Amino acid sequence: MVALIYYLILGVSLFFIGIFGILTQKNFIKFLMCIEIAINGINLNLAAISSFLADPSGQTFVMFIIAISAAEIAVGLALAIIIYRRFGNIELGELMEKI
Repeated sequence: MVALIYYLILGVSLFFIGIFGILTQKNFIKFLMCIEIAINGINLNLAAISSFLADPSGQTFVMFIIAISAAEIAVGLALAIIIYRRFGNIELGELMEKI
């Protein structure tokens, strides 16, 4: 069995990769993907700790977060389509200058 610390290290790594991407990406789609990576890092840590403690409530909460993330990405992609139709691109830097 894999030790808990390896799951925690992987989850924290995913979280910080997502945060780094959020801070550096200029494309709106990549920005949304980085948000999802950060959320998945949090979910991995929550599920690992829940499994370690033999408490199913953490894993239930992870399923709730995954459902909310799916809705969030659907709304984000709809916004990306609307922004692309209106402005012709989805680069965040250029959009901030136009707005």
